[in-house]
Amino acid sequence: MTLPQLEPLHLLAVPSDDADEPANVYVAMANGEWHGDHLDPNSQDSLASALASVADAAQETVVELLWQAWPLCPEHGLGMHPREDAQERLSWWCAGERLRRGPAHIHAAVGVLDAAARHGRTQLT
Repeated sequence: MTLPQLEPLHLLAVPSDDADEPANVYVAMANGEWHGDHLDPNSQDSLASALASVADAAQETVVELLWQAWPLCPEHGLGMHPREDAQERLSWWCAGERLRRGPAHIHAAVGVLDAAARHGRTQLT
């Protein structure tokens, strides 16, 4: 996951306080800071659950540590949120219609914002 002018976010494993428990995994900034809860251990049950857990954690870390919405819809300038689309893929969804500045829409699949930007779309990823 990338942000403009910052190093990519990464997964960070932190040993549990309980020696019998596995490490907790967080989405962290390049400097190791994170915010929020660790990834849901049950999210490993499916790829979609794991992707949703990572997307939610990444968004929480960025919003709380950088005090900025992320990712932003290039069309509406609004923060987007992960949501399943009609094909049951996890995508970044923009609520543009609710603010009367354009229709609500799916912008890009979770995990491909950076690729979409490289292919000519103007956006923050």
